[in-house]
Amino acid sequence: MYFKKINLKNKYALVTGAGKGLGRACAIALAEAGAIIIGLSRTKSDLDKLEKDIKKAKSKLIKIHCDVMDYSDLSEKLKKVKFIDVLVNNAGTNLPEPFEKVKQQSMNYLVDLNLKSAFNVAQLVVKKMLKNKKRGGSIINMSSQLGHVGMSGRNVYNMTKFGIEGLTKGMGVELANRNIRVNTVAPTFVETPMVKKFFKNKKFKKLALDGIPMGKAAKESDVATAVCFLASDAAAMITGTSILIDGGWTAK
Repeated sequence: MYFKKINLKNKYALVTGAGKGLGRACAIALAEAGAIIIGLSRTKSDLDKLEKDIKKAKSKLIKIHCDVMDYSDLSEKLKKVKFIDVLVNNAGTNLPEPFEKVKQQSMNYLVDLNLKSAFNVAQLVVKKMLKNKKRGGSIINMSSQLGHVGMSGRNVYNMTKFGIEGLTKGMGVELANRNIRVNTVAPTFVETPMVKKFFKNKKFKKLALDGIPMGKAAKESDVATAVCFLASDAAAMITGTSILIDGGWTAK
């Protein structure tokens, strides 16, 4: 038999930023593939809504109401989770500003959320995975096409996502012989609430879509399906790399 199915039955998958956008889509897709979801969000009402979607997928949601930037609370709450087989390190945002106008407050917030918190979550999860080494693990860090190429007005976001790509390669190499795989998915602009807000600016929307050779934004399902593939044994020999879901943006 040569075809490996995407089967996550009995796997525990932690998704950060699970309440909205890509995090929510990934949580639902992983549940549809058979995983038990550990959904982490700082908005309790979003987790309550997600629970209904996970039930429709005939799976279970373990809710963690927490801000990933609160290390003490994050650490305590993850201690209560027995197993984590898959991590989707997704929590993050963007605050576009011209380089010379970047505010210290904005820069610190993006670095703290997109980079430092991603590191902290990954480290806490890896410690848990190593205690259950027979189970192994797969970590998928949420990157971006802007973790591979630059774009005006998004310098701090570029910095954090290039950092995520570097972290992923380092972790991938170090943890490879310990049965833990680490990869990124790097989407182009995706039809999420955050991007729809950016696309209200018609000039920016045209600029963004003109930059995608396929001429369209990605769907949440495009990213979520790639995440499920990397989470599963179908990707057993893939580590330390990035799957670009960018419609050809970085091929130019």
